[in-house]
Amino acid sequence: MEKLFEGEYKLMEVLWDSGEVNSTRLVELCREKLGWNKSTTYTVLRKLKHKGAVRHEDATVTPVLTRQAAIQAQGEELVERVGGLSLFMTAFLSGRKLTKEEAEELKNLIDEKMGEG
Repeated sequence: MEKLFEGEYKLMEVLWDSGEVNSTRLVELCREKLGWNKSTTYTVLRKLKHKGAVRHEDATVTPVLTRQAAIQAQGEELVERVGGLSLFMTAFLSGRKLTKEEAEELKNLIDEKMGEG
């Protein structure tokens, strides 16, 4: 999946919240939630369709890309950009205290991922 730019991500958020929607209703939702006009909505929608993130058939728009997949792709891109997971985590957690619950969740996630290898 190609990278989603800010406007594309915003439109995807509208779709993830609404689910499959009529394109006319999508224009209304984007006007209400994002302040976009019809032209902007259709321009961004066309880009998302080209990227394979949505399906637009018979005036119905369906999100194909899931929120989880988009978040994962953005996370992977960010980790790659900063030079690796440990550098990312160091920077992300710098100057921040973890609660016991957060630390336990992270430990469990690491243990789980270690077991997948």
